Amino acid sequence: MSDNNNLPVIKCESVFKIFGNNAKRLLENSNGNVDAKTFQEAGCIVGVNNASFDVKKGEMLVVMGLSGSGKSTLLRCISRLTDATAGKIFIDGDDLLSMNSKELIELRRNKMGMVFQNFALLPHKTVLENIAFPLQIKGTNTNESITKAMEMVELVGLKGRENYFPRELSGGQQQRVGIARSLAVEPDIWFLDEPFSALDPLIRKEMQDEFLRLQGVLKKTIMFVTHDFDEALRLADRIAIMKDGIIEQLDTPDNIVLNPATEYVKKFTEDVPREKVLKIESIMDPIDSNASSNIEVSKDAIIETLAESILNSKEILKVVDANKNNEIVGSLDPAKVIKVLFGK
Repeated sequence: MSDNNNLPVIKCESVFKIFGNNAKRLLENSNGNVDAKTFQEAGCIVGVNNASFDVKKGEMLVVMGLSGSGKSTLLRCISRLTDATAGKIFIDGDDLLSMNSKELIELRRNKMGMVFQNFALLPHKTVLENIAFPLQIKGTNTNESITKAMEMVELVGLKGRENYFPRELSGGQQQRVGIARSLAVEPDIWFLDEPFSALDPLIRKEMQDEFLRLQGVLKKTIMFVTHDFDEALRLADRIAIMKDGIIEQLDTPDNIVLNPATEYVKKFTEDVPREKVLKIESIMDPIDSNASSNIEVSKDAIIETLAESILNSKEILKVVDANKNNEIVGSLDPAKVIKVLFGK
């Protein structure tokens, strides 16, 4: 096991997943230039097409796309619930695809947590027993597993419901149990596949808030799959947008909104209220020695929260970094903000 802290936690190199009897032969003959339509005519379905990217420690990469885009297939390849047809996948520098069954089981038990749209709770077990179950599978004794499960109950805000059965819980509460269960084994890497899509909008928003709170505390390395662009913008450090198995663009939410790489990506961004998404940092200019305003704005602030101050100012504002004792790191021209937001 490598202990190089500079290694990405997840690294994918030219990963392909093609379904069909002739998949490997067709892929070898294509020299890596896979055309989904041609493969389909030959009886194969392209799930993932030449995906290469890294995920850093503590980063949340949201993979999004419409139904059939390949996002869930990609996640299943990286967790090796599905074997990739070609390419390389590394977890903490170790070759995932060369692992035998025993090594893979150990990796999943000790490093990976998974949450899916289907909560898959055990109906005959209580909340506490459901959360303790994966710990007991690992061989943790009953007292330790129950103590740890109770910690998870409190972490996800279900204290007082630990002895309820799944049928006695709302959809959002069941989802919290699923999240708590996956966290009980203290995974380094967390895979979530459409975990909130079955919830109604209000509960979904609450679960997103809860998820962001948990990530603020736990700092997990996360791959989160969704078809909801608003959800992706809200949660992600970076977003990978997929279409027909291809990653069309992988970038920060700010850059995807400001600089969509393809027409497909542009369609997602057209109706996004920019002031609710963009940070000051994404549109600031270099430090301007002529900036005369006394108003200082944080580079990490969302534009909407400072819009009144910015738009009422006639002067260049100073942009500061709160993590560096409010050191000045740039300048902000109110006229540029108007242009970015309203195209004027």
